[in-house]
Amino acid sequence: MSYSTAGSLRTVTLDDVRGAQKMLSGVARVTAMEGSRHLSRQVGAPVHLKCENLQRTGSFKLRGAYVRIAGLLPEERAAGVVAASAGNHAQGVALASSLLGVRSTVFMPKGAPLPKISATRDYGAEVRLQGQVVDESLAAAQEYAHDTGAVLIHPFDHPDVIAGQGTVGLEILEQCPEVRTIVVGVGGGGLAAGIAVAVKALRPEVRIIGVQAAGAAAYPPSLAAGHPVSVRSPATMADGIKVGRPGDVPFGIVGALVDEVRTVTEDELSTALLLCLERAKLVVEPAGASPVAALLSRPDAFDGPVVAVLSGGNVDPVLMERVLRHGMAAQGRYLAVRLRLTDRPGALASLLGTLSVVDANVLDVSHVRTDPRLGLTEAEVELHLETKGPAHCTEVNRALRDAGYTVMD
Repeated sequence: MSYSTAGSLRTVTLDDVRGAQKMLSGVARVTAMEGSRHLSRQVGAPVHLKCENLQRTGSFKLRGAYVRIAGLLPEERAAGVVAASAGNHAQGVALASSLLGVRSTVFMPKGAPLPKISATRDYGAEVRLQGQVVDESLAAAQEYAHDTGAVLIHPFDHPDVIAGQGTVGLEILEQCPEVRTIVVGVGGGGLAAGIAVAVKALRPEVRIIGVQAAGAAAYPPSLAAGHPVSVRSPATMADGIKVGRPGDVPFGIVGALVDEVRTVTEDELSTALLLCLERAKLVVEPAGASPVAALLSRPDAFDGPVVAVLSGGNVDPVLMERVLRHGMAAQGRYLAVRLRLTDRPGALASLLGTLSVVDANVLDVSHVRTDPRLGLTEAEVELHLETKGPAHCTEVNRALRDAGYTVMD
């Protein structure tokens, strides 16, 4: 996504964040801090999860949206607000506007997940589906703002938004005063910038580590260049941090206060999401799982106690199914195998018997007998198997080959 700067380049201070905290009292939840024994064993120090996935609307975005809209002048409120988003920001703006009695219009891509569209409407916004991607929805929102006088509420590039997100940092220090490292996902940079402002002012020795998806990592080259640069065609399953260019306001703060920005792969993201679900019993979206992915990829690189910010839990069920399967595959717990066998009665039963001997659980079978690529006596079978780890996957493949099957992949 690429956004133009909506606010001035004035700095954000600890007083701004404390003022935002007072403003959000009774509006945003003070979300739970949960310990993770599994991650603590991995890291060798206490690891805590800051559960913004349990925030109202399912993400931290309500904090910044509310503070921004609450700060509008009466005449600005009367004109209404407009935003563009495929999910979390849309819901945050919708609820914040409803709580403040402000009319809101949210432009969303036509392909946005239906649960997110429905939730945004339920929170009180008028939803307009326009464009195939968020950039196109944003262009429509900007045109709407120009035509109607509505105030465009930027998802991260405004001081008030950053101050609102910074209240997460104040809560972390209150809930875990002994924290030494905070790990947070980074898209445009609003959350990381806000946390950095609050934490570095009070505890400058605390390390703040930002995490980006490798396929949408605009901050490392931007920090190297000394100014925001764009990443062409950012690609990642983590929509919440899929941002092609850092915001001008958060970029200055991240550059000055965030100690390091790391990247994680799609495999690491899906593995982290699976761990959050299985071990922590928390539904987390891929962007929210990015700090956990960073911990798993380099557990020896973080001084504890560590707080990992789970920024959101708004994951589309269809994407969840795909990501979980991907995460299981990355851990060697899911194996897809395509092979050829002789097309005769009982051949498929014999194949399944071979898999039973090595204790591979068959989830799905696709059996093709008529295909120009196959010989007259051949059939092709694709199997989706539940396995017990990389060593078991190797054992399954070896058993199939030893039984005389031609394993295609």
